Amino acid sequence: MQKNLFQSRIRLRHLHCFVAVAQEQNLGRAAAKLTLSQPAVSKTLSELEELVGARLLERGRHGATLTPQGEVFLVHAVGVLEALGAAGRAIGPEEAPTLATVSIGTLPTAALDLLPNALGAFRETNSNTRVVVQTAANAMLLAMLKAGEVDFAIGRMADPELMVGVSFELLFVEPLELVTRPGHPLAIDGGASLEAVLDYPLIVSPRGTVPRHNTESFLQSRGLRLPANVVEMLSVSLARLMVQRFNYVWCVSSGAVRDDLEKGLLARLDLSTVGTEEPVGLLRRSESTLSASALDLISLIRNAATPQRGG
Repeated sequence: MQKNLFQSRIRLRHLHCFVAVAQEQNLGRAAAKLTLSQPAVSKTLSELEELVGARLLERGRHGATLTPQGEVFLVHAVGVLEALGAAGRAIGPEEAPTLATVSIGTLPTAALDLLPNALGAFRETNSNTRVVVQTAANAMLLAMLKAGEVDFAIGRMADPELMVGVSFELLFVEPLELVTRPGHPLAIDGGASLEAVLDYPLIVSPRGTVPRHNTESFLQSRGLRLPANVVEMLSVSLARLMVQRFNYVWCVSSGAVRDDLEKGLLARLDLSTVGTEEPVGLLRRSESTLSASALDLISLIRNAATPQRGG
């Protein structure tokens, strides 16, 4: 990349276009978001890649994904746009106060385990703040965070190339649990084996997620394999209903079912899941500056995580 050429020819439209495609992971949706034609978006991206001197996005029939160089560039592009927005607000004419907003990304399991108490306490001290919570798998959380769609996220560590520009603060470590309805035959017997578990229909996380990888590794370490006819889902609420109504066995991160287990609404099978533990923590953009409200909510989330960390 020729520094002088890049600095003299780069335009805000290049950054807005690139960030929009990174957020939407699709040129058509990005074009609609920017009210531009798809060819215009494609041309702008090509101009940017020529200025940078590197391929930033891989385009295909299934969407657009960031290259390693694109991951690095996104960190700085989002930072530039945020800095310009802050500068405009600082020197612009005074406007009527707008409602502060904190946007959070979270794993579905962490949403149930940490956020109810944290958000309840947050409401007492930040009643005029709007909170937006988005649940997603870890890879999507990282993409949303790096593209500036959320202020911070509750998620897991990922491969180093996916953690570019992102910091991780450990909250707690959670294992997988094998749970059923209280009246399930395996729960009544009390001496269930893993082989017996595999005779029942299973609910597991989708492929590509950390819990799914840990589930498969856990079974393989014991000479077993996950059956092909499992039900895969991220939805905690749907899985919970299916387990309560039928004879499913649910392999799930412990945080998602902690409250139900304590209340007796679900039953934990007496089977060791040692080796499935996975760290859960706060994900933040390394170079971002969070609002006072966002920092307050982070503090409350840390407090909510204290019992799990102690356990």
